Amino acid sequence: MSFEGVPILSIMLAVPMLAAIACLFVSADGARKLALGATLTDLLLGILLWAAYDIGGAQWQFVEYEPIFGRFAWALGIDGISLMLIMLSVFLMPICIAASWTSIQKRVPEYMASFLLMETLMIGVFMAQDIFLFYIFFEAGLIPMYLIIGIWGGAERIYASYKFFLYTLLGSVLMLVAMLWMVNFAGTTSVPALLSTDFPAEAQTWLWLAFFASFAVKMPMWPVHTWLPDAHVQAPTAGSVILAGVLLKLGGYGFVRFSLPMFPEASAQLAWLVFGLSMVAVVYTSLVALVQRDMKKLIAYSSVAHMAFVTIGIFAFNRQGIEGALVVMLSHGLVSGALFLCVGVIYDRLHTREIDRYGGLSNNMPAYAMLFLLFTMASVGLPGTGGFVGEFLALLGAYEANSWVAAVATTGIILGAGYMLYLYWRIAYGTSRNADAAAMPDLSRRELALLVPIAAVVLWMGVYPESFIAPMRNDVGILLARVERANPPGDAHIVKGAPAPAKADAQHESAEGAH
Repeated sequence: MSFEGVPILSIMLAVPMLAAIACLFVSADGARKLALGATLTDLLLGILLWAAYDIGGAQWQFVEYEPIFGRFAWALGIDGISLMLIMLSVFLMPICIAASWTSIQKRVPEYMASFLLMETLMIGVFMAQDIFLFYIFFEAGLIPMYLIIGIWGGAERIYASYKFFLYTLLGSVLMLVAMLWMVNFAGTTSVPALLSTDFPAEAQTWLWLAFFASFAVKMPMWPVHTWLPDAHVQAPTAGSVILAGVLLKLGGYGFVRFSLPMFPEASAQLAWLVFGLSMVAVVYTSLVALVQRDMKKLIAYSSVAHMAFVTIGIFAFNRQGIEGALVVMLSHGLVSGALFLCVGVIYDRLHTREIDRYGGLSNNMPAYAMLFLLFTMASVGLPGTGGFVGEFLALLGAYEANSWVAAVATTGIILGAGYMLYLYWRIAYGTSRNADAAAMPDLSRRELALLVPIAAVVLWMGVYPESFIAPMRNDVGILLARVERANPPGDAHIVKGAPAPAKADAQHESAEGAH
């Protein structure tokens, strides 16, 4: 399959954008159907894009370039890393639309338009090959999410939406200043050209810190994570799904696409900062999650802990770490989105997120309990799920880089099992603490249609992760070749190609015996 001469990427951006405009001129029911149709169309286009992607071919594929003015151009293109994150986005978006089918009754056309606009901006981030075009997509994505939280959120929605907007906007102002300096230095706005530019070592540190200010908030990393629990708690269910599923991945994508390849020396010198903040995040936010009484807050804090595995893997400067970080991003996007959907299912019935109001749901909601258990196990990192593959590779890479970091990060898996299993036990087992909870019906067909596809992909990723790693493998190799010169030595004393010590000693002894 070939898209030669067909601007497939522009079409994927145009479909939700045009549908968003059209939603504003139709009824609530019409807006729902139009939004679902547009997101399913983009999902189909994404599947065709994946089928047409040439694994092992050119790094940048489906490239589109149209100069606009000066150095600024409509430049699009994807590599394997972009492809997988685009697929994550277009897969989750129709699920979000369907999840809002009955729960959103106020200003439905505007709500659907906001989600469609956000889809355009999110996948635009992964497609942009002009650095200013990337910045526009990256920052404009704040607007629809701000509206979704501020208009359709909970009681404290105004506070949460302002906090979300200010945190993420202020972090990105420094990145824009750094971009202007880089374009002036390199004489181009092309991302591929900037990726091969050797910036002065003395400037790299400041540039890296400017980008870090934006990406760390987007992840979010400790201690700039405090906007996330508030945003999740106040956002409607679908808003939490897309926030955890895709928007948090923009920070990790930024580190892989910009920070490491453009500033390799600074990345190596400041890896200790990333490791330090990530270790604190793994332990601290896991302990905070253990004492939460609100289900959404617990899952929100678990997201901060899981995203710390991403930053640890990326800055391990080796293949296992980076590939593991990318798989964690994909797996976490699916699993956290599914967990928020599971919370939304019972919230729609009982209108409370308090854990203590539930209990014994496995008796009256067996299908719900089974799917919730699967996603709980995937969050914990059970073998056979995508969570295990990503976390294992990330920890393997971390151990090669720094054994102490790997040891501390491993405690996150133990603590994660603690808070997730404790959550599941309090909700699904025991006797019901509330007669209303005991009377709740099991999953409807619509709710099964939301959760079963995610469950299938989570198991697919766990059983055959090669499907997801193969498109990214060459791009990880190109990234490693770029940062190889700055790769700091690890403390695990792993030398590739060298014989194991015991084997070497045995060979030495046999040689002496021969003499």
